[in-house]
Amino acid sequence: MSNSYRIRSTKIGNSAGFRLPADFYREHPQFNNASGWIEVLSEDTAIVRIIPESDDEEEEEDSLMMRLFLDFAMTEALKNNTLQPYTTEMSETACELIEGVELEEDSEEDG
Repeated sequence: MSNSYRIRSTKIGNSAGFRLPADFYREHPQFNNASGWIEVLSEDTAIVRIIPESDDEEEEEDSLMMRLFLDFAMTEALKNNTLQPYTTEMSETACELIEGVELEEDSEEDG
């Protein structure tokens, strides 16, 4: 999966950018509308990292549900004035509770 594509520098509005060939997007549609960054490795070498948008609706739904839950919890805590600072004593108690607990590693076969 190591295809190379020629790119060209181009003007985009008041900025500059690189133009990727149409073949790139045809062969890798997951990169349409993606964002990322470029890292300069040396005077004449850079690497581009493109992060595709997630098409996983379940993951997006989980994220939405978590945000809704946290928003609800924060609203309730503020409404009832039940927030309290997390103290060193609380941290020590939590550490005592989990002392010696070992987590099982998920095997790659489970995925």
